[in-house]
Amino acid sequence: MEGATSSSLSTLLSFGLTALIIELTPGPNMTYLALVSASEGRRAGFATVAGIALGLATIGIVAALGVTELIQASDLLYEGLRWAGVLFLLYLAWEGWKGGGEAVANDTDADRRYFTRGLVTNLLNPKAAVFYVAVLPTFIVAERPVLAQTITLTAIYVAVATAVHALIVVLASRLEPLLNDVRIEKIARRILSALLAAVAIWFAFSTAR
Repeated sequence: MEGATSSSLSTLLSFGLTALIIELTPGPNMTYLALVSASEGRRAGFATVAGIALGLATIGIVAALGVTELIQASDLLYEGLRWAGVLFLLYLAWEGWKGGGEAVANDTDADRRYFTRGLVTNLLNPKAAVFYVAVLPTFIVAERPVLAQTITLTAIYVAVATAVHALIVVLASRLEPLLNDVRIEKIARRILSALLAAVAIWFAFSTAR
């Protein structure tokens, strides 16, 4: 029993390290969080983080039910999801380039908007689905209940991703006071928007089969 517990802990730690490495790799979430946090502040950034977390958790649950395997097996579904994600990222980059998009009535509306965008960005990310289908199962121990393990590993992944994303928000939001000058803010926002557009293009190529 002690050996099994040690093995289980080792597996969880290995998975956590794998998740950390993946989340530290630059991608759509990191770039968009930097754009939102630097230009709109921590509140908008954390609202986006919450949406991203829910998106990752949702995909994990869907994967546990076998739905993501169907997406992987269907070129039509996979390509549709992939291009929808690319176009959505390009839309966010264009909106950031223009100057933050539509006005909102209050902070609650703004929170809802950024939360929704974080959620949608991840639901349209086929790489997240691939992670749950191709990477996560390699850490499943055959002798134990698969569903329980999948849920546990999903929770670990979401926790690691959320911690990394929260750190990005804190670091990027420190730039906000420096961007009070309208000219500097515009330049910084456009640089980050251009980076997000570049990430969207990279995303299109990196997810192609």
